[in-house]
Amino acid sequence: MTEDLAGSQWYDSEAGPLVRPYAMTGGRTKPGPTGVRFDLIALVTLDKGASGVDEDSLLGPEHRALIDLCRTETQSVAELAAGADLPVGVVRVLLGDLMELGCVTISRPVPPAQLPDERILREVIEGLRAL
Repeated sequence: MTEDLAGSQWYDSEAGPLVRPYAMTGGRTKPGPTGVRFDLIALVTLDKGASGVDEDSLLGPEHRALIDLCRTETQSVAELAAGADLPVGVVRVLLGDLMELGCVTISRPVPPAQLPDERILREVIEGLRAL
């Protein structure tokens, strides 16, 4: 198989098969019609009860790679991009597809501005120690 691809314009002897990012997303640059924005630290969890997760016909190989990475543990968008060796922009579009199919859920960490004040936490700890 490698010998057949070696003369192809889609194969680089050092890099392997070459596929442009827009080919993986069908030319789309935004995740789905919902316009969901996936921050780099957004956490992606596989919905094990989702229909279509294990059907090869509905999903492309890049979608499958992201699902496989999420099978073992929840991962951030940045971790998925690194694990799948795909650009973050491509991963965001693919995650939008998976989210629309109900295969994954996205949660965002609590922003630092919404976390309790450190002073209050210290007072709670001191109160517990006093018990």
